[in-house]
Amino acid sequence: MTRMTLDLTGLKCPLPALKTRKALKPLKAGDQLEVHCTDPLSVIDIPNLIRETGDKVEITERNEARIVFLVEKSAAP
Repeated sequence: MTRMTLDLTGLKCPLPALKTRKALKPLKAGDQLEVHCTDPLSVIDIPNLIRETGDKVEITERNEARIVFLVEKSAAP
């Protein structure tokens, strides 16, 4: 299992979701991607993206400064 961090602070919609999708592609099942965002819309966009990909996501930090998502790559359906 690998854990990578993706710093998307300062990027606005739709870039956080697009870059998260791109970063997930090479990951293997069980790998984790920690995504750091500042765009408030990412709390909608990234969970919706993860529902589409079938992976798992949770918000591990949410405050005025940033939002941190932890995405776990699932096995391909």
